[in-house]
Amino acid sequence: MTSQWSTVDTPIGPFTAVVDADGAVLASGWTASVDALLPQVAPALRRGEAREVPDLGPVTRAVRAYHAGEWDAVDAIEVRQRSGEFLEHAWRVLRKVPPGRPVTYTEFAALAGRPAAVRPAAAACARNAAALFVPCHRVLRIGGGLGGFRWGTDTKRWLLDHEAPAA
Repeated sequence: MTSQWSTVDTPIGPFTAVVDADGAVLASGWTASVDALLPQVAPALRRGEAREVPDLGPVTRAVRAYHAGEWDAVDAIEVRQRSGEFLEHAWRVLRKVPPGRPVTYTEFAALAGRPAAVRPAAAACARNAAALFVPCHRVLRIGGGLGGFRWGTDTKRWLLDHEAPAA
């Protein structure tokens, strides 16, 4: 079976997710264009053409719930990304960073078990295809600077402000 995708309206714009036949998120972000997401899916996970559907069931419900203030709604959604061993490990670690408690790139590297690997930790954020489900927006520069974010720093700021009450 091919992958499926759907777009949901959120308070900060359209959010699109691509899932595999099992419902695991392969790519996601604040865009209405699936073409912005498909190149982010690892070649080993691509299965034919992605087909648009009106709703992705649990994924769509989790996206809506998160934007409505249920910050942990996305935690139970399975994510499937492929890359090197460190990046895959770093993405799993990133899913454990709680809402409202952002970390610096240095702290993220330490949480991932490689305190000196700040650049690879930053690369894990930059190469993360499953935004929101793997919350790379929760990683900041030392001193609290936003750093980069594929979906824009305005979106990153909104997400951090949205999650701040969870602290």
